[in-house]
Amino acid sequence: MKNCELVKSVKTVINPYISIAYIFYQKNTCNSDREGQLLVDQLIDFLGVSRSKRASIQRCLISDMNTAAVRRALSQLRPNSEFAALSTSALARSRADWLYGINMTRAYTLQGQKVGYQGLLSVGRVQTPILGLVVRRDQEIEAFVSKPFYQVLAHLRTNTGEQFSARWQPSEACQAYMDSEGRVLNKALANNVITRITDAPACVKAITAVNKSSAAGLPYNLSSLQIDAAKRFAYSPKQTLEICQALYERHQLITYPRSDSRYLPVEHHTQASQILATISANSASLADAARAAQPSIKSRAWNNNKVDAHHAIIPTLKKADFSRLSKQEIDIYELIARQYLAQFYPKWEYRDTTIEVLIAGGLFLAKARVTVKAGWKILFERKQNSDSNSNATSDDEFSAVDLPALQKGDTLHCLKGELLEKNTQPPKYFTDASLLAAMTGISSYVNDESIRKILKETDGLGTEATRAGILDLLFKRGFLVRQGKQIRSSEAARGLVASLPHSATLPDMTAQWEASLNAISQKQANYTTFMEPLEKSLRELIEQSQSVLPTALKGIKTRPGGKRFKKRKASKPTKRTSKKTSATG
Repeated sequence: MKNCELVKSVKTVINPYISIAYIFYQKNTCNSDREGQLLVDQLIDFLGVSRSKRASIQRCLISDMNTAAVRRALSQLRPNSEFAALSTSALARSRADWLYGINMTRAYTLQGQKVGYQGLLSVGRVQTPILGLVVRRDQEIEAFVSKPFYQVLAHLRTNTGEQFSARWQPSEACQAYMDSEGRVLNKALANNVITRITDAPACVKAITAVNKSSAAGLPYNLSSLQIDAAKRFAYSPKQTLEICQALYERHQLITYPRSDSRYLPVEHHTQASQILATISANSASLADAARAAQPSIKSRAWNNNKVDAHHAIIPTLKKADFSRLSKQEIDIYELIARQYLAQFYPKWEYRDTTIEVLIAGGLFLAKARVTVKAGWKILFERKQNSDSNSNATSDDEFSAVDLPALQKGDTLHCLKGELLEKNTQPPKYFTDASLLAAMTGISSYVNDESIRKILKETDGLGTEATRAGILDLLFKRGFLVRQGKQIRSSEAARGLVASLPHSATLPDMTAQWEASLNAISQKQANYTTFMEPLEKSLRELIEQSQSVLPTALKGIKTRPGGKRFKKRKASKPTKRTSKKTSATG
């Protein structure tokens, strides 16, 4: 009854405004994605707008609040009915997620109770593959057996007295003593190389020097901002989102934060000088960098073809009173502002040099990467580690110190060989930053090429607006736990993942759904052809859950302070005091 009363009251409040909007505008100006289309179409249905009136409603596609862009969008109106298929795809997605989540959650929660687990076992198209990702990573780390491997470093001297180091490159003859990653596992072999090269002559076989350049990273979308905020400040995705909302709504210092785009409309470039001046006035730490920026530079970020419902997150023209901002708000504002500033700096120019050296018949490589022009890199300078001046002592690292000026055929002297004894390392536990990166780049965790291709073309697992909330939910339900910066799976998470069909813990379902939903939006499929097979497979999954008890959950307790979930008793019906408050259906 209360729901019916709520519906009536909502209609009473909204109807007059809808009527006014209809008379004066007759336009749907919500987000141009499928969820935005559904939002208005559902409101139209809710209010019972007649078919004749619906036919006159127009669609205005606005992805940029710049005045010129809004005017252009208003001059290019299209019938709202053209986007019915987009709305249908959103409705199908919403109902499919609800059906899958509520039925699988209830099925496994009840099955869990049969083996003594009293907590809620929530299952979802997005949350469960995330959980599977963390569980499998944890198990991989625990099962990992570290093995020693060996590298040989040759310390060389030129005829002019300059010194540098080069690493041994094992030949094909050594493959019997190497692993699949090309690492030498035989210590005696490495020691033999050291004996042969110590105090031996060497010759420069080849030198390669290549000048390269790199453009600045694009302005932030929400996920990339959350990843950097986690790395720089250890802020959780939820914290960063909340800070962004405050900067957007309360302080009006940044543009819409829940954006999935890292590009900007071309029209925005005309505001560059004003925004740079605002950054300079707002942030003392970025003032010099803002003044040194070159607004005439137009980076690859300005691209209308890559802007959809929203553009990248950038500072607004609003002047800030930093005394009213928290430290966290200043941190995030300056992170966003610095990334925007980078668009107005030249490319980073550098030179990669590789020297091939022959010593006692063996090949050794020395690599160096030296900055020619810092460009945008100057905005992100950090104190280098004290060991960064050593020559190429890690597998993929370039030395930051330039190599001697040599020519092919030059003779060198190997002062000594040095044995580097290392151990293979397990994968790293997930952190906020790496788990978010995995969610946005989930295609790299998929083996099937067709599935990987679809996931590459989508947003990955979850959306910009939902990822932080989903991760927070997994923590609240005790499936994920923090150990310092590490994110690990709980016993309950492992028990649930072990109990579920393997397919439910993979991101493949998201790819399959996205392919079908895209077909609906393109009018190549319909609601029924998507929902009927889904409902059939869901019934099979539910039947499967009933046939086997989730014994992996046996003996696992709910998290401390966690709620036990019991069937609620039916509440007594409330008395109807008058006809006006009674439900009418």
